[in-house]
Amino acid sequence: MDITVSGLTKKYGSQYAVNDISFEVKTGEILGFLGANGAGKTTTMKILTCYMAPTEGDVKVGEYSIHKSPEQIKKHIGYLPEHNPLYLDMPIVEYLSFSAALQNVSKAQINNKVKEMIVTCGLQPEKHKKIGELSKGYRQRVGLAQAMIHNPDILILDEPTTGLDPNQIIEIRNLIRNIGKEKTVIFSTHILSEVEALCDRVLIINEGSLVADASPQELRKQVSGNDVVKVIIEAGEKDAVLAQLALLPGVALADIGVAANEYTIELNSTEFNKRSIFDLCVKNKWYLTGLTTEEAKLEDIFRKITLKQ
Repeated sequence: MDITVSGLTKKYGSQYAVNDISFEVKTGEILGFLGANGAGKTTTMKILTCYMAPTEGDVKVGEYSIHKSPEQIKKHIGYLPEHNPLYLDMPIVEYLSFSAALQNVSKAQINNKVKEMIVTCGLQPEKHKKIGELSKGYRQRVGLAQAMIHNPDILILDEPTTGLDPNQIIEIRNLIRNIGKEKTVIFSTHILSEVEALCDRVLIINEGSLVADASPQELRKQVSGNDVVKVIIEAGEKDAVLAQLALLPGVALADIGVAANEYTIELNSTEFNKRSIFDLCVKNKWYLTGLTTEEAKLEDIFRKITLKQ
């Protein structure tokens, strides 16, 4: 199901938690909702799930509005809050059966759905334990299982990997990636590697306002400016090498790099061809020992966008 957010605003007194944001999410997209702590991510997600009412604006999930049909919307959404609320004294199977009943899964289907979620979320090794006996990673898996138990069209996950160790993060990432093949997924994070690993699109929110909406690749083009190529050439005079590199087609600027025998080339057009560097080295009998294209890191892009605002 598609989601359309229009002019969404949430105020607490005179303070804006979310300030007039609008965006769309298409069926089957994995959307990363990125922002620093306190930027407005959780508030937006609570509104999308009909947990909280906005001050202004509307959200439509398919044909349903959060103002007119919140109960219909809830049927189509699975939600994992930032602080995963679980009943620690309940065994996993009992808890998932309880969650299925709350989501109006028919009694005849509950056992099958519980078994399906245990397999889908990789809970088999721990399925006979109480939730309180599980590691943080397995508790997150239980949270994902309860969010999906009623087979929703949309999953909204609020910082699903917070507090996990690196191995657990990779496991949850893989699980979200597989889920995203069949469902629309929105997940919030302040961990930039999450976005790079999983997302089709990125929304960046800063101090309640939407400041970017693009794919990770498009963000790089918008923010990072000219592409940069780094080359390592073993040759004689650095100034002579630098002068000839600066004359290559498509080169805006050439400079000496930080590492030994390294040169940094900033490009200003698509005329540049890496082969021209090979040809130049052959002509001058230089040894080319390294050539890499430097890609802007999402961390740098995030800082540029949010600090500009």
